[in-house]
Amino acid sequence: MAVMAPFGSTISPSTSSFFFSQTQKRPFQSLIPRKLNLKISAKASFLPGTADSTVEAVSEVSLAGTTSFGFKNLTETFWVDVQRAEEMPLRVKLGDPPSRLENVAIRVELSNGCAGWGEVAAAAATAGAALAKAKEACEFLRRSSALTLNLVLEEIGNILHGQEYASIRAGVEMALIDAVANSIDVPLWRLFGGVSNSLTTSVTIPIASPAEASELASKYCGKGFNIIRFNMGLNLSAELQVIKAVQAAQPNCLFILDANGKYTSKEAIMVLEKLHEMAVCPVLFEQPVHKDDWNGLADVCDVARDKYGINVAADESCQTLLDVQKVVQENIVEFINIKLAKFGVLGTLRVIEMARKSGLNLIIDSMVETRLATGFAGHLACGVGCFKYINLDAPFVLSEDPVFGGYEVFGPVYKFTNARGVGGFLKHDTIAQKL
Repeated sequence: MAVMAPFGSTISPSTSSFFFSQTQKRPFQSLIPRKLNLKISAKASFLPGTADSTVEAVSEVSLAGTTSFGFKNLTETFWVDVQRAEEMPLRVKLGDPPSRLENVAIRVELSNGCAGWGEVAAAAATAGAALAKAKEACEFLRRSSALTLNLVLEEIGNILHGQEYASIRAGVEMALIDAVANSIDVPLWRLFGGVSNSLTTSVTIPIASPAEASELASKYCGKGFNIIRFNMGLNLSAELQVIKAVQAAQPNCLFILDANGKYTSKEAIMVLEKLHEMAVCPVLFEQPVHKDDWNGLADVCDVARDKYGINVAADESCQTLLDVQKVVQENIVEFINIKLAKFGVLGTLRVIEMARKSGLNLIIDSMVETRLATGFAGHLACGVGCFKYINLDAPFVLSEDPVFGGYEVFGPVYKFTNARGVGGFLKHDTIAQKL
């Protein structure tokens, strides 16, 4: 059975074949579809404006293997000519208790007919403001003359500058990059480095009774999950009982504990002591103290590592590149948690480069998002292949899936095919009211 093209787009072959002369103003558009295989060195940079990578253009080469297509080079050579750019509400039913996710979808269509999708993570209280700011970015794209991708992304960064607009910037960046990847007929995981086409995610156990949590953990472990995350910081006694019950039911599972900044450093160290008394040794203790308590975070990290052999991660403490630099320079923790909605796509790539140079370990996570955003994050994680832990389980809490196509799910394993771009798009009925 034929697969539908993304709603509102036309099916067209990849016709973008570009020369790599720095003086050429527009790419040569061949009448015969051609694929480019951009080989980059192991030390190549992902980003525009960073050190040059070693690039070799080879026409009509098989996509087999794990050859990178050179994202940095692509941003400097592919001209983006936007025909349509739209922002629209993305409303999806959540599970138990019943509620509704209110994010924002971004759709960008280029003059060659290729479309790209992005998703803005927005709390229900801020969905209207996010929609308005996304509209501003889309209006710019519709008005703009053709520019190279790096210049378009730079302009979007100026319009959506700073941490306040990071999630909106991420959604627009996703849509633009997806549209370009569709244009050259390349899956995103190859574009970002091609290290792997699959990943394994952890899963989060929601707040529940010990019996319910144990049953749910057994269900997940039966499907192949072996890393379980727990959110903590509300009721320590009850949370410890849940962890104890899950460990008894699934003694071979690994645990990640996320305190979401709810403890003082003394309380966090007390939690570590109690876990030790229970013979529970999580592989990771995320954001144990308030995001601004850098000294407390360092103290907890020292005790966790030296006394209990537990790694500590910063999440809310790392909101900007300057925060990441502080972690690296002062050696505060061993791990940081990355979300596209927190740094944007380009910001995330910069963090990855910083981490690779410094030896900092990385976790990739998401907000409450559909498979559109987690799919993009998954492509990136597979492509760069440098994340120690992956937590892209947000779609599991949705009671419906608005995405057509996209990655394949086999329990904790997400498999990304050779479908071009992110490989998925929103179903018509999800956005019909807007279009």
